[in-house]
Amino acid sequence: MSIRTAIITLSDKGAAGERVDESGKVIREKIGSINASADHYEILPDEKDRISEVLMSLSDSGAIDLILTTGGTGVAPRDVTPEATLAEIRGR
Repeated sequence: MSIRTAIITLSDKGAAGERVDESGKVIREKIGSINASADHYEILPDEKDRISEVLMSLSDSGAIDLILTTGGTGVAPRDVTPEATLAEIRGR
C-alpha cells in the first residue's frame, strides 16, 4: 500500500504565478523512494487562516496519510507556516 501524501508549498509569489515552485517539484520526485504518491499538490499564499483551513481539510478527509509543507518559514512577518501548523496540531 502506498503512502498517500499532500504537498503544500507556501509562497506568495508562487501562488501568484510569479515564481516557479522548485521545492514542491523535488519533493514529488523524492517521495517515490518511500513508497508514497503525491495525491494532492497545492501552492498557497502565506496566509495563516488559509493554510490552517487546507491543513484541517486534508487531515479530516481520510484521503491523505502524510502532509508535507515547504516554504513559508522565513523571517518575514508573513512567513506563518509553523504557526498555522502548530495551531492545527493543537486543535486550535
